[in-house]
Amino acid sequence: MADRPKVGIVGVAIRPCIPDDGRHSLEEHLHLVMHATLADAGLATDDLEGIVVGANDQYDGRAITVMMASGPLGGVDRDILSTPSAGEHAFVLGALRIASGQFRTQLVAAWSPTEASSIPEAQRLANDPLFHRRLPLDELAAAALQANAMEHAAPGCAALAERVLATMRGNGARAFPSLVQADVARGRPTRWPLRADMVPPPVTGVVALMLASEEFIAERGISPVAWISGMGWATEPAFLGDRDLATAPALAAAASQAYGEAGVIDAGTAFDVAEITDVTPYQALLALEGLGLAARADWPARLGEFGPEGRMPVNLSGGVASLNPVYCTGLIRIAEVANQLRGRAEGHQKQGARRGLAHAASGPAMQYQTVIVLEAGERRAAA
Repeated sequence: MADRPKVGIVGVAIRPCIPDDGRHSLEEHLHLVMHATLADAGLATDDLEGIVVGANDQYDGRAITVMMASGPLGGVDRDILSTPSAGEHAFVLGALRIASGQFRTQLVAAWSPTEASSIPEAQRLANDPLFHRRLPLDELAAAALQANAMEHAAPGCAALAERVLATMRGNGARAFPSLVQADVARGRPTRWPLRADMVPPPVTGVVALMLASEEFIAERGISPVAWISGMGWATEPAFLGDRDLATAPALAAAASQAYGEAGVIDAGTAFDVAEITDVTPYQALLALEGLGLAARADWPARLGEFGPEGRMPVNLSGGVASLNPVYCTGLIRIAEVANQLRGRAEGHQKQGARRGLAHAASGPAMQYQTVIVLEAGERRAAA
């Protein structure tokens, strides 16, 4: 992003699993998270120049759900935009608004309730009405088709997927001991070859980040900051029959764009920490390949490098494999990396992390891919 104003993340609030205890409405949760994000940045509501939300009517079970969120997120008399595709797309939009020079601050927020009577049905409605919607096809079914394709293309990856799942759940149990159990009890198949224990049930989650321009950050003396040094995003065809589900070309394209902006030459050695979207452990393996972290042939030998004690830990938060607020999982991955670089990841902090990689995937079989490179402090030389 050398040709655009620098954008930094100065505030983060992550609520990856909100209990359904009836104490607060969704609107109240959004308001609380907005204020927590501002407090983390040392800012006030008056410092908000704009808001971008990732909001989906089908998941929320209401029409034009951004109207509900505008007031709780401080949108009264402020510019507010909504993108219904994914939470991570709201982040990209917010960063670009600041990089355009038209804004100095943006609040980015996304949420994922469980109020809809059937999340698979909400996902099915996003499909084309003539083919996929009539199957019916939800995202878990698409992920199962992808897992089948991978087992055919890479024999032995089922055992590697088990290793990945155990690592992620172990990370989740350390990061959120009251919410996640490390043990993976083998359950019954749900969508072959996926088992019920491989994909945690949907939970209610909320996440928000405060973005600011370099000028604003310097003016206010804000610290710590996670700087955006590279962004990339790409999309694959919606029709699954037009795709090779055992590969992730959109991810490779998004990574190439982000790495080019950030000056990353060798992804395998460039990062201190990473968060990847792993709705299934098979998708985690695809992400490692598409991000240039581990070639398919190297998976068996290199998975240990991405464990909690490895050279570059992946998903110290436990990832989606541990907690699954469906619609905002991608934005949480970005928020987790930002917290790592700002030294605010609490019990799952990697000490000394200076450069981090965030990967967000959404849609059927990882249709939408987003890659974000973040750095603490000043930019480092290309690696």
